[in-house]
Amino acid sequence: MKDGILSDEKIKLENKKYEKNLRMIRFLDEKSDEVVSFVTNNFKLSAKTIVQIYKTRWQIEIFFRWIKQNLQIKTFLGTSKNAVMSQVWIAMIYYLLLTYIKYQSKYEKSLFYLHRIIKEALLSRLTLIDLLSATPARISDFKIKEFQLVFW
Repeated sequence: MKDGILSDEKIKLENKKYEKNLRMIRFLDEKSDEVVSFVTNNFKLSAKTIVQIYKTRWQIEIFFRWIKQNLQIKTFLGTSKNAVMSQVWIAMIYYLLLTYIKYQSKYEKSLFYLHRIIKEALLSRLTLIDLLSATPARISDFKIKEFQLVFW
């Protein structure tokens, strides 16, 4: 088969609780060089479409795992639909801004590391551009030169 699809088979589980036919699609992921198997009850869509749906779904899962781990959305601040959606949208906007900053600045390290730099630099007098282009020695030099903020 083509497009990395190794097989598209009709299967039946040996389980009396689910007696209908299922479809198992085996796919070679070129990025990881691993064989991935998808099981579905959808016989209408092509194997290629199902693989694309699962790939997209997996990217969404990775995105939400990253948000939960790195943007500290462990619990929601409110319980209403609006509160939850607002918190998720804010996290998504922040994620997109980080990704854009990483892309524009050609920053080579991870989004998590970039997030940490921004978090540490919030009360700093340094610009983000200075921080992203600085070497570790230069960053420690910045820290020495910084003074405590004067509020009055």
